[in-house]
Amino acid sequence: MPPSDPSDPSDPPPPSDAQPALARAERFMWLTARVLEQRRFAFHFLGGEADPVDTALGSYLNPDGGYGHALDPDLRGPLSQPLHTAHALRVLDSLGRCAGQRIERLCRHLTAVSTAEGALPVVFPAPHDYPAAPYHPVCDDPPGELLTTGPVVGLLHRNRVWHAWLFRATDFCWDRVEHLHRTHPYEVLSAVAFLDGVPDRARAATAADRLGRLVREQRLAVLDPRRRAEFPPAPGYAPGEQLFPHDFARRPESLARGWFTDEEMRRSLDFLAAAQQQDGGWPVRRVAWAPGSSLERRPIATLEALLTLRAYGRLPAQVSRPGPGPRR
Repeated sequence: MPPSDPSDPSDPPPPSDAQPALARAERFMWLTARVLEQRRFAFHFLGGEADPVDTALGSYLNPDGGYGHALDPDLRGPLSQPLHTAHALRVLDSLGRCAGQRIERLCRHLTAVSTAEGALPVVFPAPHDYPAAPYHPVCDDPPGELLTTGPVVGLLHRNRVWHAWLFRATDFCWDRVEHLHRTHPYEVLSAVAFLDGVPDRARAATAADRLGRLVREQRLAVLDPRRRAEFPPAPGYAPGEQLFPHDFARRPESLARGWFTDEEMRRSLDFLAAAQQQDGGWPVRRVAWAPGSSLERRPIATLEALLTLRAYGRLPAQVSRPGPGPRR
């Protein structure tokens, strides 16, 4: 689930600072972010190179081909976990580097750790009791979940990766997506990540159309931020842990964009832009279960907000630097 710091107001006012949003966000990133998020920001918004991002991501890579070391801040400790894999693939996809021997080793790792149906659980049981967010409970024999399998399969397909692991994992995702009835927002996000990447576009469009109707029927997306009380959080979510149209359709080309009217998307993006806080970062709306995790999560949320706003034309491509003043 996405996290939220209860100390953050649920409807923060726009910052009074007249400095452009990207410049405020840049200062926030230098003040608070991990090296990985700082280098990702530089790549996306400062004209930086991909290699430093790749190098920073490599520090989370384990010898088994998976990723660990709290790459996803909700799971602490060194062990490779599916949530870390999904996070790493999102970074590599943004760099255009989701290919090669690294991905081959990763797919071998996924083959070795998958459940009997060829899917990924949310959290693997560990020989040591490493800390994890309370909404990611650890059990001895965890089932495969769309929540983790969907984004991994979707990103691998999106990058035209072909590996034997994908056959059964893809079938698992199709079965789960096409038979969803009662669901929750984060599971829908994982379904969207799968559908946006899977090769069978006609089948994906049909599944997405059904899923979009389900989202509206079950009121899983806050369609008007001014009426948030009419869209209560899903069972088990924290107070204020609600998702909006921009969370489901993070890019205009996503299949989820068709679920919402232009007016609903405009209101959602206005709400997202106004959520930038005085320090330049965006809030997270999940339970703040550990200080370090909450601190590390905000720069990730800030990057996601900035990339979404830019994808919809709400931000310039890069931070603008003032030119030199007149010579004296």
